[in-house]
This record gives sequence, structure tokens and C-alpha cells, in this order.
Amino acid sequence: MTRHVQLNNIDHRDLRIDTARGTALGDGVSFAPVVPAEFRSVQACYPIVFRKAADGGFQPVALFGFEEGMNLFLDDDQWDAPYLPLAIERQPFLIGRGGDALTVHIDLDHPRVRTDVGEALFREHGGTTDFLERMTSLLLSLHEGLERVPALVDVLLRHELLESFVLDVRLDDGSECRFAGFYTIAEERLRALDGTALVDLHRGGHLEAAYMAMASLSRFRDLVDRLSRRRAAGR
Repeated sequence: MTRHVQLNNIDHRDLRIDTARGTALGDGVSFAPVVPAEFRSVQACYPIVFRKAADGGFQPVALFGFEEGMNLFLDDDQWDAPYLPLAIERQPFLIGRGGDALTVHIDLDHPRVRTDVGEALFREHGGTTDFLERMTSLLLSLHEGLERVPALVDVLLRHELLESFVLDVRLDDGSECRFAGFYTIAEERLRALDGTALVDLHRGGHLEAAYMAMASLSRFRDLVDRLSRRRAAGR
């Protein structure tokens, strides 16, 4: 369940946020939404693929595993990657609106929300802590980034640059698994675009994002290796 409320320094003065990592804290997920502004950092750690939503739209995601609930970067209470996607790091906070203004909301039912341990949100006399200031800045970056996603997806679809793919994986123990249901950049089509189409991508600031997503596919090898090691360890 979720219980989203607007954060304030009166009702929530004693709240703290557990910043440890673990399945019990909500990190047991196989992917997370990412935004174009973080593609460069994401592609160094995770494959970037596109997920088709129920409404028919597409969302770029960082991939952590090959099946629901599988996070191959989560090792007990450690996240084994130097970059944490914004959508993961921002938990349990959300952007909301108070009239025309953007406001910080919090999910009071999230397992990270505590009163005994963790990062404080407010100082003794009501001011915000450095931790909350950082989370607020992160939320704004995520919000602005999500607003740019439809434009990226639109130009990729316009130039037919998204294609579905199937990945057949053979692990070190000889077992096999198939990964499907996502989309990736159509590499050959991207390379064959004419000058007008490339200018269209570049002017909108989308060409770099397309190349970052394409380059990120090399990280699939790391995912396969992580899964092989996990299977070998009996996990």
C-alpha cells in the first residue's frame, strides 16, 4: 500500500529515512525508469531498454535483471554499482503539486520511513536538513527529466528507431533463459538516417541519448555474468 502526503516540518518533524539497501527496503526490482539527462551515467552500469506501457507509450528503463523482482546488483544490503538511478535514489519521496507549485510528497507507508534510525528531514527548529535539500534537488531533476521523455520517444518512433528484441542467454552452468518484451534502439536504422533526420534528432537534444542507449547494450554481458555467479552460488 501507499500513503502519499505533502511533507511538512510539523507533522513530519520526527521522520527519518533509512538509506540502506535491500529487498525489504524496496530495492528488489528488475528495472527502474530513467531519464535522458542521466543516460550517460546509467549506460556505464546498466543496459538501457524501452518498456511499452499499458497506454501504448514507451518509457526508457535501466535493467537490473532478467525476470520480475530480480536485481542482480543487489547483494544483501549493498548495491553493487557506482551509479544509482534517480528513480531508485528518490524513494520514498515524490513530486506533488500544491496549487501551481511543485511540492515534495512522501509515502508514509514506504519501508524506508522510520522514526528511530536514518537520515533526519528537519532540523530541531524546523529548517530542512542537507539530506532533504539533496532529495528535493534530485526530485526536481527527475521531474524535469520525465517531462523530456515523451519528446525523445516521439522522435524515435517518428524515425522508426525502436525495435523489439529477444535475448537468448546461456549461463556458465549450461542452463538457458530467454529475455523478451522490451525494445531497444534500431542500430542499423540509426546509422542509415539521412542528414535531415540526424539534424532533427540533434536539435532536440536526442541524438546523444540514442547513442548512449545503444552503447549501454554492452552491459548485458555483465548482467549475464552476474546471473551465472548467482546461480553458481545457489542463490
